[in-house]
Amino acid sequence: MITSKLKKTLVSKSKTLEPILRVGKNGLTDSVIIEIKKQLHKKKLIKIKFLKAAIGDKKKKEFAKEVAERTNSILIHQVGFVVVLYRT
Repeated sequence: MITSKLKKTLVSKSKTLEPILRVGKNGLTDSVIIEIKKQLHKKKLIKIKFLKAAIGDKKKKEFAKEVAERTNSILIHQVGFVVVLYRT
């Protein structure tokens, strides 16, 4: 787990980030998960944008938690279809 102070700092840093990955209608395929893990390994803090079709019938928050679990990262922030992930 991370401290609230660190989380606040990471959220403020994420405001200037551009989404490095856009997930389309195919959703969370194995190749997308691998790419997210690669980017997390390189940068530690990344922003990802999802299309509405990528989420399907799930709720946005559930989908964001699933992405964080499958990539072994921490969900820092989520607004709409944009998710910020952090690797410790």
